[in-house]
Amino acid sequence: MQIITIANQKGGCGKSTLTVNLAAALAEKKKRVLVIDLNPQGSSSLWLKCQNDSKGLFNVFTENISITDIIVKSRFTGLDVIPASQWLVGADKTLSSEAGAEMILKNHLRKLGKSWDYCLIDTPPSLGLLSLNAMSAAHSVLIPVETRIMALQGLMQVTKKIQVVRERLNPDLEILGILPCRFDKRTRLSQDVLLELKKRLGDKLLPVYIRESIKLAECPSFCEPISVYDPKGAGAEDFRALAKLIMKRGLNK
Repeated sequence: MQIITIANQKGGCGKSTLTVNLAAALAEKKKRVLVIDLNPQGSSSLWLKCQNDSKGLFNVFTENISITDIIVKSRFTGLDVIPASQWLVGADKTLSSEAGAEMILKNHLRKLGKSWDYCLIDTPPSLGLLSLNAMSAAHSVLIPVETRIMALQGLMQVTKKIQVVRERLNPDLEILGILPCRFDKRTRLSQDVLLELKKRLGDKLLPVYIRESIKLAECPSFCEPISVYDPKGAGAEDFRALAKLIMKRGLNK
């Protein structure tokens, strides 16, 4: 199982959009996908109608219950979810004095076996203990970046955190790539930011991007991924291209 953490400290950069729609695109290609929603806001869980009113994931971290007990099957073939819990808001404070707290999720995921091909972890808009757990457990990190003026600031912070995790907790952690999101080719700003990202990031910038789309903005309200809500639109096309790229890169390892 390839474990991919979706991370960026900047809120509103499209982590949940990326998590849900990439998961659906991979499942559409007959891959078995597990989504873990570590964001206390639970956007991915709500989007996939797999929310959980109990403590759920919080108890995995604090009481060592089995993570397999809280897996929920979604309405979409091949796509399962470990929903977020509002109790996760207090996870950083509760676990701050625990030895090895950064490795809890990794230890649980080791026990899952081979039931899924991919595990995508949606993270909070901060680089606290939950995000550290996600990075410690992952093989790679996928970073969504809006083609907006302030994009590079948040990107620098998350790449520094990845380096710290690599040095101290997970030496095998890689940056899978940096994904430009909300790209609007009609605006000079988006084009200029994309060019600047290419100059600064080189091969780390993925050769695909997610275009700005009204349909993509609408589909969470209907609790459907873009591949279901607008299967022939630009958003679905972009996420299928991303899924194809990730599958190819996995095969080349």
